[in-house]
Amino acid sequence: MNFFEHQAAARRRSRQLMWMLAGAVACIIALVDMGVLLVAGFSGVLSWRVLVLTSLAALATMAVAALWRLSSLREGGASIALGMGAEEVDAAPVDSARRRLRNVVEEIAIASGVPMPRLFVLSSEDGINAFAAGYAPTDAAITVTAGAMRQLNRDELQGVIAHEFSHILNGDMRLNVRMIGLLFGITVLAECGRKALHVVRGRGRSGLGLAVLAALALLVAGSVGLFFAKLIKAAISRQREFLADASAVQFTRQTSGLAGALKKIAGLPTGSRLSHAQGAEEVSHMLFGEGLDGLDWFATHPPLLARIRMLEPGFREGGLRALRERWGQVSPDGLAEDLALGLAPDTVGLPAASSQVLLQPSQVVTQVARPALHELAQAAGLRQAIDPQLHALVVQPQAVQAVILALLLDGAPERRAAQQALIAQRLGAPVAGQAVRVHRVWGQALHPVLRLPLVSLGFPALRQHTPEDLQVFSATVDALIHDQGGMTTFTYCLGWLVRVQLREARRPRMVRQHGALALSAVRAECVLLLATLAHAGHEDPIQAQRAFRAGAQALFTGAAPPYRPPSAGLHALDGAWPRLDELAPAGKQQLVAALVRAIGQDGRMAVEEAELLRVVCAILHCPLPPQLPSPIA
Repeated sequence: MNFFEHQAAARRRSRQLMWMLAGAVACIIALVDMGVLLVAGFSGVLSWRVLVLTSLAALATMAVAALWRLSSLREGGASIALGMGAEEVDAAPVDSARRRLRNVVEEIAIASGVPMPRLFVLSSEDGINAFAAGYAPTDAAITVTAGAMRQLNRDELQGVIAHEFSHILNGDMRLNVRMIGLLFGITVLAECGRKALHVVRGRGRSGLGLAVLAALALLVAGSVGLFFAKLIKAAISRQREFLADASAVQFTRQTSGLAGALKKIAGLPTGSRLSHAQGAEEVSHMLFGEGLDGLDWFATHPPLLARIRMLEPGFREGGLRALRERWGQVSPDGLAEDLALGLAPDTVGLPAASSQVLLQPSQVVTQVARPALHELAQAAGLRQAIDPQLHALVVQPQAVQAVILALLLDGAPERRAAQQALIAQRLGAPVAGQAVRVHRVWGQALHPVLRLPLVSLGFPALRQHTPEDLQVFSATVDALIHDQGGMTTFTYCLGWLVRVQLREARRPRMVRQHGALALSAVRAECVLLLATLAHAGHEDPIQAQRAFRAGAQALFTGAAPPYRPPSAGLHALDGAWPRLDELAPAGKQQLVAALVRAIGQDGRMAVEEAELLRVVCAILHCPLPPQLPSPIA
């Protein structure tokens, strides 16, 4: 499946979860009502009003509990990681294992075209495990155990991280977080029954016999809720883990890394178990490997041997026995394996500014959120190509705002001075001055393909600002891109992307996972986007008209709409972006293919045009890998 098909599948899984939950709630309420009938039979009092009130009370208790738990997760992925006792990885780790982990995550973030997630480590866990949590890519957090960092080599760690990125991109992560809250709701009655039984047990006062009976009935109904919660987690999670393994292979284009990680889980005594993390049961469906021991039919993950055989069909159980014997004598050391296998990433160069990218619309659609192996190597090269001093600035909360604003500054000194005054008025003179200094040192020299990765790497630091600070910063970005002056198409779109990401970071629970509008419902907005990009990319009106027609013919059946350059320029798109983002996955797939045809009507694009395409796709939540000439020399 490609990205758009995964998005559609995520919608189906969400509906499936809702139906399962509705069935579980109905069964629990029926059991509560049976308990009421039992108690009423002993007391001699039976009324249909009592049954109705009891049913409503049980339903309200479950609903309130679910809403409370979801509210406690409103901060997104980081709150789940911190709640389990994880610690955040520094932006510039001194420890070599943590530095390697951060490098791998940065590379995959750059390759997949999404913001760098926050990164956490469960330092007291020796098992090999990981999970991604959050409502959207803009508030994602990846947590890895110390055992995974220590025992996996670079390829294996890359396979595990790619698996977690697939959950981020495929829409699984949001469903996982919602499952925590919703499943808490259907298990809360068990806790209520236990507490009620604890209160009334052992007391001999008159009438407490009925109270004990009622508490037992509540406990039984709640235990059924626990049963359904485990069953739902197993049903939803198992197939999704197979898909995430397949997606991870699509990311890395090699199976040995992911298969090696699974073999180490199967062959080491600690496996993937979480022994010390708080709330491991709640997040069991989110983990890379089975985190808890239990019955096979409640398992949230497929059997390890089945997962390994999907990657390596010829692998047999005897191979696991040999690995267990070897690792029983000497435990694996991931960093030592890196040295022995020569797994350090190669340095690659950047393309010339005049390079052309050969693109086919169908290939670009396949690439959305699915970088190839050479693109992962390119991403490692892009990360290394960023000046270390600039990298050190963009990952610092106190400097990241200035770095991003520097990307939006005008090259003309008089325009830049006006922009500096605007920034100083809103964010203060120190931020404005630093933005100008960054632009002076790196702004003109920064290669076009490094601008998006730079914004991506700075996002975790940016999210550490308060919501109030982010709102002011977002307003400043908005003022810059709407300031009358020399704003280019790229800087306008980059500014809009930053605005979208900041809005989602401030209110992650409100982010829509996918839209449902048909192309016919946003025809006017599609025409406007195609016309704006064709006009911005071609000085010759005839060439612009040809580019527009190429995109429109790919998107609409019948006669293509007439080409009319937008009278309001780039800002005509301000009202179109939200509507376009509401497109259903299939519609976005068609729109991306049409954009490729419009921007590169001859099948080739300049690197700058390819980067513009990437920014536009990112605004529409269809992240593209860097589009560079291949191979890179």
